[in-house]
Amino acid sequence: MITQDRDQLRHYYLTCWQKKLAGETLNELEEQVSEVIAEHPEYHEVLQDPELAIAQEYPADAGETNPFLHMSLHIGLQEQVVTDRPAGIRQIYQQMIARSGVHQAEHQMMHLLIESLWMAQRNETAPDEKIYLEGLQNLLEP
Repeated sequence: MITQDRDQLRHYYLTCWQKKLAGETLNELEEQVSEVIAEHPEYHEVLQDPELAIAQEYPADAGETNPFLHMSLHIGLQEQVVTDRPAGIRQIYQQMIARSGVHQAEHQMMHLLIESLWMAQRNETAPDEKIYLEGLQNLLEP
């Protein structure tokens, strides 16, 4: 699935979802993708028309959420937790899900992930893991 090609990534998501709905056997990554899709019923209609789903544009200035980007952020965050990179994110994640459940915790953490990625892109640097972790730790404060 590792690709920078938008259409290939979207096709992969669609294939995972179609396989899940058909009751086919999924590999670990396909299962992860289909679970994220299942948690987002608001995107299921988009996925029913593969041709449209692949071609659809989601301009940020139009206020539309790109469902593929959103779901990819869930998967990216989950990968950070599994690998505990940056170091300490797994513990923060566990504390966050104890407070608000998995999906809500991921959404809160994803806001900071987006900000970290945006800052890195703007500054043409690697993401600053220290600032990212500090922001995540601030989410734990009452």
